[in-house]
Amino acid sequence: MDSLTPALLLVHSPLVGPLTWELTATQLRHEGQRVVVPSLTAVVDDHPPYYRSLAEAAARALDTDGSHGPVVLVGHSGAGALLPAIAEVVGDDARGAVFVDALLPHPGSSWFDTAPTQLREQLAGLTRAGRLPPWNEWFPSDVFDTLVPDAGLRERFIAELPPVPVAYFEEPAPNAPGWSATRCAYVCLSEAYTGAAEEAERRGWWVHRENADHLALITQPAHIAGVIARAVAAVADV
Repeated sequence: MDSLTPALLLVHSPLVGPLTWELTATQLRHEGQRVVVPSLTAVVDDHPPYYRSLAEAAARALDTDGSHGPVVLVGHSGAGALLPAIAEVVGDDARGAVFVDALLPHPGSSWFDTAPTQLREQLAGLTRAGRLPPWNEWFPSDVFDTLVPDAGLRERFIAELPPVPVAYFEEPAPNAPGWSATRCAYVCLSEAYTGAAEEAERRGWWVHRENADHLALITQPAHIAGVIARAVAAVADV
């Protein structure tokens, strides 16, 4: 493989675990891609600033893996808001970013600032001892039965979900002065992220829509790997 072909840093949301990406990552590796999947589940137990800690942990995974040189950052769900901070840590090696059913960057605003009022109120009622419960407990149990029908896979996914400090959701995302130069793409998997995909189009990004769901990375890894490869090619001229 050409040493100038970018590695893919597949970043999961702080609300879930690395299994979210692992099956798609395996498929991408089979297709010849260099792929790194950091685990951020323990990082949210650290003290603020959370964005900086999460960004540094994601970037460290590249060093641990020995993946040096150009990198494309790929973030799913809540990881989208982390990508500018990760790009700042990675520096000039960050050649592009792909948002997969993900939040768009919101520098200067917190997660709560961007969330609908009804969701903020719902989560306020779930908070215990300064933490929100694992993500699956935000919804009726049958939601995840539908999203991940395989019981064994669903159990593995849920086992990774951490309780997250409310302070993470209250922390404003940092400014990333170099972010505007980063080439970006957006992959929309579910109706909930249609608005983000439309905003990405307004910004002139490469956008692809799938008739799928938010966790298709787990249930359709071969297909999603192909879509990711196309998005990476669009931002990195591969």
